[in-house]
Amino acid sequence: MTDYLSVNRANWDERAAVHAASPEYGLARFAADPAFLSDTVRFDRPRLGSLDGQRVVHLQCHIGHDTLSLARLGAASVIGLDFSGPALEVARQFVAGTPNIRFVQSDVYGARAALDGDFDLVYTGVGALNWLPDINRWARTVRSLLRPGGRLHIREGHPVLWSLDYDRDDDLLALHTTYFEQPAPLVIDEQYTYVTTDHRFQATVTHEWNHGLGEIVTALLEAGLTITTLIEHQSVPWNALPGKMRELDDGEWQLIDHPERLPHSYTLQAVV
Repeated sequence: MTDYLSVNRANWDERAAVHAASPEYGLARFAADPAFLSDTVRFDRPRLGSLDGQRVVHLQCHIGHDTLSLARLGAASVIGLDFSGPALEVARQFVAGTPNIRFVQSDVYGARAALDGDFDLVYTGVGALNWLPDINRWARTVRSLLRPGGRLHIREGHPVLWSLDYDRDDDLLALHTTYFEQPAPLVIDEQYTYVTTDHRFQATVTHEWNHGLGEIVTALLEAGLTITTLIEHQSVPWNALPGKMRELDDGEWQLIDHPERLPHSYTLQAVV
């Protein structure tokens, strides 16, 4: 196993301030409108429902925009967990004055040891699972955090989307990288991130893994959860294929040419 935590943490530590200042995250909108929700949480609000009185943990929370959105849906308490200290510094400043939110620094696999008690909801947002090498260990961690009757909610980029060749100049969609989880990571070296910025990164290398949808479902079933929702969407909340996608009215992005041929993202819910 590579030292993926140190490699990826260096990259995400550097991303924190860049993302906080970006128009895509738009953190000022949350202060301007007390009812404002992040795009990802707003997209799945009908499936999330009211969180009144619930105890929520948001795994891989980054700078906390989804975390605050969950609190605004009525949760009694929300804990955001992330492995990046700089990201959590931004998050704490961002939600300052919101009493029912706190942040804990830990990697995902250490979440059970880092947190006290059980939760009504484990939430994971977009662009999270690809940083984890072992989907079965993730599923067991999720199960360990949930009370009896508690649920998991995840919205994530589809593993087919992660498998595509992003650098093609033609209109073909070619599967280029692995769809199924592999022991070795996909090593990526890029000097930019997914938001608008002139910043060029020093910590450019990341280690990532794909996980097939069947692998994810099976891991949760074997961990003792029951799948209650699995919806594949024809949109994703970022411009995943630049030059090949158009922005929709709700802020989602969709393939311009025959979007029905590609699962862009999915929402999954499971209960104990």
